[in-house]
Amino acid sequence: MWTRRDWDDFFDIVRKRTHTRRPPRPLDRSRRDRLVPAEGYSLAELDDAGLSIEQAELLGLPVDAGRVGSYGPNVSTLREYIRATRSRF
Repeated sequence: MWTRRDWDDFFDIVRKRTHTRRPPRPLDRSRRDRLVPAEGYSLAELDDAGLSIEQAELLGLPVDAGRVGSYGPNVSTLREYIRATRSRF
């Protein structure tokens, strides 16, 4: 039988695993060269980072199929996130 401390330790471990690295939010340039949050990553950005739509959904990344084009910093953050998540598993 587990004690209360055992349960607390268990939930601390589980929380640390899930909250160590959140998926990055995509950005897009507006008309005046300002960065604004986007709904999701474009298909071109996913392709440049080496991800399929199914893999992105498994990682919890938002995908916006209506966005056209690729923004370089989004691709680099995706690559870093992929490296970080693969090293965890």
